[in-house]
Amino acid sequence: MDYIKGKIRNIIYHNEDNGYVVAVFRVKEANDEKMNEYVGKTVTITGSFLDINTEETFILYGKPTRHERFGFQYQVNSYEKERISTKDALIEFLSSSLIKGCGEKTAQKIVDILGLDAIEKIKNDEKALDVIPGLGESSKKAIRASLLDYSDADDSLVKLTSLGFSITEATKIYKKYGPATKHIITANLYVLTEIMDFNKIDIIYKSNHDEYDKVRLKACLIEVMHRLSNNNGDTYYYVEEIKDALKKEFNLILDEITFEEIVLALEEENRLVLENNYYYLTEYYEAEKNIVDNLYQLNVSNITPFYNFEAEIANLEEENHVTYNEDQKNAIKKALENKITIISGGPGTGKTTIINAIVKLYIKMHDYSPLEVLANIALLAPTGRASKKMSSSTGLPAMTIHRFLKWNKDTDSFGVNEHFKAKENLIIVDEMSMIDLPLFDALLKGIKSNVQLIMVGDVHQLPSVGPGLILNDLIESDLFTFCPLMRIYRQSENSYIPYLALEIKNKDLSDDFISQKDDYNFLSVDAAHIKEMIKKICLMSKEKGLNEEDIQILAPMYKGENGIDNLNILLQGLFNPPQPGKEEIKYGDVIYREGDKVLQLQNNIDSNVFNGDIGYIRKITSKTSKTKELITIDFEGVKVEYKKEELNQIKHAYAITIHKSQGSEFPHVILPISRNYYKMLYNKLIYTGVSRAKKSLVIIGEASSFVMGVNNDYSSSRKTLLKEKLVHKFFQIS
Repeated sequence: MDYIKGKIRNIIYHNEDNGYVVAVFRVKEANDEKMNEYVGKTVTITGSFLDINTEETFILYGKPTRHERFGFQYQVNSYEKERISTKDALIEFLSSSLIKGCGEKTAQKIVDILGLDAIEKIKNDEKALDVIPGLGESSKKAIRASLLDYSDADDSLVKLTSLGFSITEATKIYKKYGPATKHIITANLYVLTEIMDFNKIDIIYKSNHDEYDKVRLKACLIEVMHRLSNNNGDTYYYVEEIKDALKKEFNLILDEITFEEIVLALEEENRLVLENNYYYLTEYYEAEKNIVDNLYQLNVSNITPFYNFEAEIANLEEENHVTYNEDQKNAIKKALENKITIISGGPGTGKTTIINAIVKLYIKMHDYSPLEVLANIALLAPTGRASKKMSSSTGLPAMTIHRFLKWNKDTDSFGVNEHFKAKENLIIVDEMSMIDLPLFDALLKGIKSNVQLIMVGDVHQLPSVGPGLILNDLIESDLFTFCPLMRIYRQSENSYIPYLALEIKNKDLSDDFISQKDDYNFLSVDAAHIKEMIKKICLMSKEKGLNEEDIQILAPMYKGENGIDNLNILLQGLFNPPQPGKEEIKYGDVIYREGDKVLQLQNNIDSNVFNGDIGYIRKITSKTSKTKELITIDFEGVKVEYKKEELNQIKHAYAITIHKSQGSEFPHVILPISRNYYKMLYNKLIYTGVSRAKKSLVIIGEASSFVMGVNNDYSSSRKTLLKEKLVHKFFQIS
């Protein structure tokens, strides 16, 4: 294997998160002909290192490369530290800054008395240093601790790379787990799935163990249940579903006895719950139980009658220049008087108007000062865009549920919880259809048992991405005050969007869906011409003064000719083409350019940006010898800087998925519909896409595919027992 040997002279760049290093390396020896000319000289090296210092001799395995900007470099794939084989080298090492409590004279004594294997003797015997004259107890402890720490990291790195991990992966693992890495390697390698891909860990584990090893069987069974829940949204499974998934995902075929043994072991470890032939991941079983218990506690507290409601609502109508219909008045009154209220309605039914009225009347009921309002009312939504919409409609601060609960990304835990509850008395949650089982569980844990909880949403929209069917189950339980909103308010005499949404919901399309309206048009083209038609519509829109901020393309999937990835390439060229002086950066196969419209893919509470937020790249700062590449993105006034390696957190957003659009409204929506989208064309997906449009909607594609999708009930059923458990709890059925 080709290598170079020598010492690091200077560290130019060190990323402490992943261990990536750019350094100046003095070459002492080389067995690579291409590197012979550099012996006795310095070269630039790049690679991942766990610990790097200028006092050790490294053997670097890799290859010479030429970077287009930085010239000749040596790219390190793996490395080892030179073993100490001489007395002088051992004295030099022991007296270096790596070993605490040991100067040169002490190092000389240690080597003279303990010999060349002094390091191993000290590591293996805590009394080995007792024979060194004049050495105090604190120095003995410091020397031995330094050697143990030093060798532990080295040994773990060697073991991980020998198992099949890259040096970058091994560095990441040790930085996360430290001295516990050794135990993880020998006890259960699958612990590493906390930070690494399961399939990667599984391949390495299988290459070193029997594929039917019980550690692997337990890990794979838990993993398939997670995958089933992520794919299907179910909270529990039947035995055959799990066995089929084990065979499909990991080619594991388990007999009855082995399967029962693995399940029993997982039950004893409190990772799985088996109840009445329903197989639960423990976290989902406990989440359902917690939700039931907490809702029961909320519901038994006293209600507050609203006196003079008719007079107050009349005053509010006059102040806001609005007239509430009977359904809306009923929803407002019940929300103010009950501990738990659910309000559900489609687009155009006035959900936002109702939230605004509830807040204003609640403040009046309690005669709150501005400071008391902030202390007593929390307006929440699952996405940043949805919370901003609430804030703009009420004039009060609103936030994501994650921010309200003080989510910690590193530990995936909430600072507001059952031990440290929020103090607010009124909680209004919008876009409830998007909230999954774990998040609703966390929210209920974090609020007091005597709050008023108002949940607002559209039960006919797409269900949550995560497991559960919360809004539907709460409504179906028939245990809580439920206010459906049926009446649609027209934008104009010839407006159609909310009526089309209603027709889609009822699977009863009228002939109007192919007729042009004030706010709607269906352009019938085959799949091969969808991109061309989208381009034509966008060019016409630009001529009318609209831009990428006004127009949103929503599509069901990323791949394919009419998928989001291809559409974004087309639309970037249309809305934000390359120009002299406009900086850009390449990340993988994607080019990001100043002015680009982008979508945030992860929650980042520290920066106040959230999954689904849309922003614009305002500045790209090129990398220099002193500065990193930085990308500044503006999310509606919130400016966030990204390093190049953090660009996995964003995607172009000229076109986005319908799933990512939930919780948002867009002035003008273009919705491509094609048979090429296959099973991604189904009723709730189309309904959700249509209901995102505020001012206008253009559907482009095949009428037959649209009708097929409207009548496709795919994904409408999820297995949960929340409704049944609620009924059992509330009626105390034994």
